[in-house]
Amino acid sequence: MSNIPTPDFPTFLRSFARIGLLSFGGPAAQISLMHRVLVDDRGWLSEKQFLSALSFCMLLPGPEAMQLATWAGWRLRGTVGGLIAGALFVLPGAVLIALLAAAYATWGEAPRTEALMLGIKATVIVIVVQAMTRLSVRALDGPTEIIIAGSALIALFLFGAPFPLVILVAGTWGWLRQAAQTVSAPAAPRTGPGLAQLALWAGLWLLPLPLLALTGQQLLFDLSLFFAKLAVMSFGGAYAVLAWMAQDMVQLRGWLTPEQMVDALGLAETTPGPLILVTQFAGQLVGQQAGGWRLATAASALTLWMTFLPCFLWIFAFAPHLDRMLTRPRLQSALSAITAAVLGVIANLSLWFALHVFFAETLPARAPFVATLPVPDSLRINALWLAALAALLLLVLRRSVPLTLAVTGAVGWWLG
Repeated sequence: MSNIPTPDFPTFLRSFARIGLLSFGGPAAQISLMHRVLVDDRGWLSEKQFLSALSFCMLLPGPEAMQLATWAGWRLRGTVGGLIAGALFVLPGAVLIALLAAAYATWGEAPRTEALMLGIKATVIVIVVQAMTRLSVRALDGPTEIIIAGSALIALFLFGAPFPLVILVAGTWGWLRQAAQTVSAPAAPRTGPGLAQLALWAGLWLLPLPLLALTGQQLLFDLSLFFAKLAVMSFGGAYAVLAWMAQDMVQLRGWLTPEQMVDALGLAETTPGPLILVTQFAGQLVGQQAGGWRLATAASALTLWMTFLPCFLWIFAFAPHLDRMLTRPRLQSALSAITAAVLGVIANLSLWFALHVFFAETLPARAPFVATLPVPDSLRINALWLAALAALLLLVLRRSVPLTLAVTGAVGWWLG
């Protein structure tokens, strides 16, 4: 590793600012951009280092691309570098999301705005299906994984099983099915942060909870606690987590409508940075509806804090032990099972979004099922045409996500 150059600070700052500003298109595009900048262009990381770190980030809860950026910053310039790299990856998108959420709260229900959003939402359906297809190539490598994915879809869509329970069962099954034999692993250097530092980061992350409880800010406390739970259970990327978000925020708590959740995802697709910034949009909108701009600003900031601060904790705590962790067979088996379950989670998300985009009205299924069923007469023909246009641009012509969103939004506006 001694032949890997260490960047000077101005160049380091410019490179990660560029990554943050250009990181459109979801994790696959963001990881490709980081590889091009950090491995191909700058030569700061080797191919092996980059791929090992990517596998490591896939094991962690939270947005893997943001964690990979944080790890790269940590590897190149220590803890300060990790903080800067992670923050630069999130902040450009966070600023845009805050502005979009404010605009949506003001004009979101105007007829022409709804027509534009229909084009964006139809594109989101295609994006989610594309993500599910890509994941299936890696996840479904045997009959066991197919059964896990199908079971997760049935449990979520038909019976409304909690997302964390589905992931926990899959991970436990993967852990137990792996034989107990051990594999020798290289000794990892004991250079990671001490318990005092870990306690400091965990304390900073959870500090808003007692402060909000003591000051009687019940809604902000509930939002912060919800997104803290989501942060530690968000395996499988943003698309998987959104199913849990939608289930909890829409069906259980009633904070948002299904249409608002779909709009949130659509607008998050138009910004750089991790797609999980959709949590910021949702939190800010909940605050806006409950108490105006001040509560919206507080909810937006707290959502960002509770969602992204754990990413720094995971990286700074576990990155020094990367080599040893990746050789543990039971951990790898659990990850494989979780990845298969995530495919079922994303399939459930695709169905949920498609029903609310393509049909103006839905109704609940009869007990014991809790599935949402479409009302056939409420089919939106324009949404079908817009989804077909998005599929043509994304899947056939291979156009970028921002361009596709711009085109379908414009066509939706015109059709409206």
